[in-house]
Amino acid sequence: MRETPRPPRRSLRSLVLLVVAAVVLPLGIALGSGAAASAGPYARLQEDWVSAPGGVGRIKVRIWLARNGSNRAVYLLDGLRATDDVSGWEHETNAAWLSDHGVNVIEPVGGESSFYSDWYGPNNFTNQSYTYMWEKFLTENLPNHLAWNYGISRSRNAVVGLSMGGNAALILASRHRDQFVFAGALSGYLNLSAPGMREAIRVAMLDAGQYNADSMWGPPWDPAWLLHDPFVQAEGLRGLPMWISAGSGLPGDHDRPANPVDYFNTSTAMGLEALSLVQTRAFEVRLMTMGIDSAHFEFPSFGTHSWPYWQDQLWAMLPAMRDAISR
Repeated sequence: MRETPRPPRRSLRSLVLLVVAAVVLPLGIALGSGAAASAGPYARLQEDWVSAPGGVGRIKVRIWLARNGSNRAVYLLDGLRATDDVSGWEHETNAAWLSDHGVNVIEPVGGESSFYSDWYGPNNFTNQSYTYMWEKFLTENLPNHLAWNYGISRSRNAVVGLSMGGNAALILASRHRDQFVFAGALSGYLNLSAPGMREAIRVAMLDAGQYNADSMWGPPWDPAWLLHDPFVQAEGLRGLPMWISAGSGLPGDHDRPANPVDYFNTSTAMGLEALSLVQTRAFEVRLMTMGIDSAHFEFPSFGTHSWPYWQDQLWAMLPAMRDAISR
């Protein structure tokens, strides 16, 4: 396991996103260190290349098998700038150690700017040779592979994501209740229909890999945008145990800037998290007005848009997650 985090990858373009769009999508950028290395769950690590649709061929998946032999799992989804080597959850956190607590940890690799959804077509801005088909992969190819090779259940699992992945976790859970019985959204942007959000998504995706939002869900008036908006699709979450969190945007114990770059990164993370807080509060009100009371909301007094806070929330939700998937 890497003992140090990825170098911060925010740039001046991130600030442009914040200022011009006023609402931005998560960048999934690390501002804190990951877990200390240990043999632990890495003795049970499997790295598989799983057959995938859309012409991509195969997708890498890193799997930490539960120490107690459990057949229940948590799928961990990355942020907007997901890399193709390993998941940000592995780069930056000790999420693999959940496997010491009765949960198989499943980390799909890649999916930059994908929203883990099925796209209309290849990204024409980069002449992509395949079409993102992440929803189909996560709900068909991957569970089948896990069941056939490791005996992991196709149902009664959890899906948890941060930022972009937080949005995707709620959408996947709402559509596939036979597969996911718990969902977690950390610092997500949960109301894509809010003013400015669709434009902000377009700018953010251009910044993160030169992706064209039209290739994903079409122009802003296409119905696909509504189908991927947790705020609009909230009815599908009724009765589903959820853990939803966003920090205040104020620097906390994990924010210790020591040089100008650190201060710039921290200030950007503050703005991103403050925007997530507004959206998460709106989503909380939405569920309340609909009489959906199965979500647990956490709003820490301190916390920016960075990995150490997401790691804290992942461990905080563990008891609730384990309770839901073990029933």
